[in-house]
Amino acid sequence: MSLVVVGSVALDTVTTPAGKVEDALGGSALYFAAAASLLGPVSVVAVVGEDFPEEEIEFLKERGVDFRGLEKRPGKTFRWGGVYSEDLNQRETLFTHLNVFEDFSPSLPDAYRDAPFLFLANIHPRLQSQVLDQMRRLRFVAMDTMNFWIEGTPDELAAVLKRVQMLVINDSEARQLSGESQLLKAVRATREKGPQTVVVKKGEHGALLAHGDSLFWAPAYPVENVVDPTGAGDTFAGGMMGYLARAGEVTEATLRRAVMYGTALASFCVEDFSMRRLKTLTLEEVAERLRALQEMTRFDLEE
Repeated sequence: MSLVVVGSVALDTVTTPAGKVEDALGGSALYFAAAASLLGPVSVVAVVGEDFPEEEIEFLKERGVDFRGLEKRPGKTFRWGGVYSEDLNQRETLFTHLNVFEDFSPSLPDAYRDAPFLFLANIHPRLQSQVLDQMRRLRFVAMDTMNFWIEGTPDELAAVLKRVQMLVINDSEARQLSGESQLLKAVRATREKGPQTVVVKKGEHGALLAHGDSLFWAPAYPVENVVDPTGAGDTFAGGMMGYLARAGEVTEATLRRAVMYGTALASFCVEDFSMRRLKTLTLEEVAERLRALQEMTRFDLEE
């Protein structure tokens, strides 16, 4: 089934212990689409400037990603720059130039408005609400947010949370949003705000899925050579939502498999800068990594 993502498209300058790239493809919408497009159709709503190198997203067009919702405006594309610590667990932002993204007001093509699956990437909660108002036949909506919106726009964020089925955030955001220091209490309190499914990303330590009365823990795939963690969380979300849209239903079983798809895809993302690894990735490689994850977590209880 069709899937729409609304988020950012950026040009990133990233420095890690493995090296540096400048003006590399980035942004939540592109990382999401690079992952989800391996599993099914995905449409992108975002904005870029006149300087955006459209030839760089040709590989996504070849995968069938629909860019009719990618608006080009006079000015420069959103740019972000950061430096990662030696162990890659800390990141310092050097600059954030919103440029055309500063006045982004998502307007969805009519063809997108009947999509049953929607992912609201990390943008202002007011814009997330505007997108929801434009959709006509939604079956499942997931969203992301960040500490900036949790602290700065609590009322608008609370209104959006009541309208979505799944929230995807990291553990520090879950604690901040809920006011609870213990993770499970934070998840429970977050679900009381609206989304009945919460996925907590913990980077190299895996992800936690809370749905219904059950919890599911997915370990991260062990990657020996991590080059660039940028976009791993958006890739994870793209893998999850791409699988759910492909399955056409949201159940306990499909959610668990979706988390594992997200885990597998995110593990490829970090193996190179920007979307270089996602660009060459095949579904067969993803399936192989899923089998490896399944084997890593298999065990028998003693009789």
